[in-house]
Amino acid sequence: MSQKLELPAVTTGFSRLRREDLLRTACEVIAEQGFGHTRTIDIAKAAGVSQALLFYHFETKEGLFAQAFGYAARQHLNALTGLEHSGGTPLDRLRSLLRMCSPAIPTEGWRLWIDAWSEAMRSAELEEISRRIDARGRALMRGIIEAGVDCGQFACADPDATSWRLFALIDGLAVQTHLHPKVLSRRRVNGLIRTAASYELGISVEAL
Repeated sequence: MSQKLELPAVTTGFSRLRREDLLRTACEVIAEQGFGHTRTIDIAKAAGVSQALLFYHFETKEGLFAQAFGYAARQHLNALTGLEHSGGTPLDRLRSLLRMCSPAIPTEGWRLWIDAWSEAMRSAELEEISRRIDARGRALMRGIIEAGVDCGQFACADPDATSWRLFALIDGLAVQTHLHPKVLSRRRVNGLIRTAASYELGISVEAL
């Protein structure tokens, strides 16, 4: 009896790991080719599996894409949670958050997010995931700003509005740097974000 009980656990563990590998590969392929140009056969080939195995795990192309975006969102949420529980002053944590979210270097992750934003206008599932990850980031920034105001590091009358404005700038710059990569330098992108944050929080640019 004990042997029979152990088998499902092993199988389930293997299946979970296999799904994680497939979702990671799907994210890489979608980031490279875009949601509209990615076929399930492309993901299957990149993962070294058959399409049959892919559909065994995810049933439909739409389901696979939504779960791949959900997987990427979980990785980002985990990073945000780690930052939330990290030590340091509010200023230290704000610096870390701005570095984490900066689009100064075009990345696979940003390409996936930008393409997913477009798809989210037509997919309720992607819209819900996107909205949740955006809200989590703003909540973290708002909490950092509020802590900074409480201890006198920041001067900000409306931390919620500031969080909206800063993330709107970051997201907009991300689109620009990926759509027009030669228009803005990495230095310029970081400078724009740091300058905006300094105005919003009443601190010097050098402090960031």
